[in-house]
Amino acid sequence: MVSTESLMKRIQDAFPVGKFLDVPQELYDPIEYALLQGGKRLRPLLVLLSCDMFGGNPEEAMNPAIGVEIFHNFTLLHDDIMDQAPLRRGSPTVYKKWNSNVAILSGDTMFVMAYEYVCRVAPPKLPEVLAIFNDTARKVCEGQQYDMNFETRDDVSLDEYFLMIRLKTAVLIACCLKVGAIMAGAPAADAEHIYKFGEHLGMAFQLQDDLLDTFGDSGKFGKEIGGDIVANKKTFLYVKAFELARGKTRESLKELFNHGHIRPEEKVSRIRELFSDLKVDLQTRKVIGEFLQQALLSLDKVGAGEERKTGLRNLAMDLIRREA
Repeated sequence: MVSTESLMKRIQDAFPVGKFLDVPQELYDPIEYALLQGGKRLRPLLVLLSCDMFGGNPEEAMNPAIGVEIFHNFTLLHDDIMDQAPLRRGSPTVYKKWNSNVAILSGDTMFVMAYEYVCRVAPPKLPEVLAIFNDTARKVCEGQQYDMNFETRDDVSLDEYFLMIRLKTAVLIACCLKVGAIMAGAPAADAEHIYKFGEHLGMAFQLQDDLLDTFGDSGKFGKEIGGDIVANKKTFLYVKAFELARGKTRESLKELFNHGHIRPEEKVSRIRELFSDLKVDLQTRKVIGEFLQQALLSLDKVGAGEERKTGLRNLAMDLIRREA
């Protein structure tokens, strides 16, 4: 069994930062820039932790692990354009540093690179890995479309919100864990249990992201606090607030979210105050805890020794306690 720290070092050593420098520079420099911004490298770590837990060789899972991380970063390039987000991990987003056309084309190239890495899986396991990767890639796009659809609606339900984040965020985390299981030759039932663990963990992870976007510390979070509020994003906090609000509080929320002339700083400050009055932050933490509990129950069903599950169990707890 390999430690999480050792696996993370292997990812950092194997990750192809510095290897994408090519011509035309206008295409490859933004890719290099995006990948150098780092991030938690959560997704490749999940692939390797899962592979190791099931007794596989993490080195054999390194190529698909890198592939899913490049795919994830590709989605961020395009998401930032659609969301008009100025910052990513504390630095200007690619479309802000260059322009939208550059970010679109560089993102498309990253999508191709992601497939190149995933396709380096040995033939006996390649069809199954490609099947889950393709299914996940399509679902991530479906989730992003729901997210965009919600921008013009003020009647989004919690069920619709949960569907959106399951597709946009949770299935990729679940995919990483299942790819690791496939690479290790895990039984089908265990591969499904670890997928469910990842799906529930991904739901909790996105809810935590929503919470930090409104109530986090921008210095730690790496993005502008209140970006979801300024963009009128239909997060759990937004949907829950309108579910709970009555009378003047509800009218205030409507006015603040629909008023196009209020300064962003004032909008964020006033809506945060209303969210706090409605205890939406506490409601969010409660649901995060529920999804985390479901995740851990799925992990309990995996037919591996408890000691081998320690890395994933600890990582799950760390993700929910995070401030960035």
